[in-house]
Amino acid sequence: MAEVVFTTNMSGYQEVFTDPSYCGQIVVMTTPMVGNYGTNEEDPESASPQVSGVIVRELSRSFSNWRAGEGLADYLRRANIPVLHDVDTRRLTRHLRTVGVLRGVMGAGKEPTAEAKALLEACPSMAGLDLATVVSTKNQYVWGDPKAKQHIVAYDYGIKHNILRLFESRGCRTTVVPSQTPAEDVIAMKPDGVFLSNGPGDPEAVTYAPAAVKAIAAEGIPVFGICLGHQILGLTFGGRTFKLPYGHRGGNHPVKDLATGKVLITAQNHGFAVEGGADGIPGAPDLEVTNLNLNDGSIEGLKHRTLAVFGVQYHPEAAPGPHDAQGLFDDFMAAVAKRRTA
Repeated sequence: MAEVVFTTNMSGYQEVFTDPSYCGQIVVMTTPMVGNYGTNEEDPESASPQVSGVIVRELSRSFSNWRAGEGLADYLRRANIPVLHDVDTRRLTRHLRTVGVLRGVMGAGKEPTAEAKALLEACPSMAGLDLATVVSTKNQYVWGDPKAKQHIVAYDYGIKHNILRLFESRGCRTTVVPSQTPAEDVIAMKPDGVFLSNGPGDPEAVTYAPAAVKAIAAEGIPVFGICLGHQILGLTFGGRTFKLPYGHRGGNHPVKDLATGKVLITAQNHGFAVEGGADGIPGAPDLEVTNLNLNDGSIEGLKHRTLAVFGVQYHPEAAPGPHDAQGLFDDFMAAVAKRRTA
């Protein structure tokens, strides 16, 4: 039992299924055939699949790719993730787009059993769920060269491995900390910058995060947030969030940069957004809106007017997805370098 959502990604299914932001969700793949290139040990975005279930039109029983070591069916079976195939996913997706995401139960048979109906009734709504605590690391760890001069502390609300890879490629060591780590512990590490990761669930349920983030930002430490991290920044400085009807999930979402007018094609995976629009964020006068979604006008980026704090709703690390926005990591590193030389 879980929330049923859909993603428009044409490839990258292994990254999708291992993305912690999909915790508590049954994912409908809109591409007709899934599994044709198998799975490998290099591409997962976390240690294991995070989804509650997978629904596809056709599940490929064979695979062909020089990097592959295992078929998708076997990969999910080992992780005890149920797969429902031979489903009209086009019809199901159109239904979800019309009525919004729904709670669902996967089971055998043509009709739901009494047990399945009871499970569905017991399935909680995503609104009000703090799933960041569920998927967060329980122990602090370091990613990258321990001797790297630039030190980033990353709050793990459901962090993806490709984010850590991109920091490593920019000469950083990243200390990944549990989601509820107090601000004073992070400040004591003397980081050059603090990163707020993506993650699942309702941002307003992550009640412990805003106070910590505000204390860190007040120290003048650059802060960069992605997805849930972006939403937490909105809440930290007085904004509110709301649940989207069916969310944004896929690798083809157009986002406009309000400063340049440039349109980015972005990867996204979220069911909540920060309230507001081009004119601003209600309750958060210190925040400026930087990006808008061209499909529905929702906020896709924000920055603080005086502090080195910014966030984006989409995924510039894009695994899977386009790399249009990967330069945001360079923008963050520029803010880090500026503080180091100040």
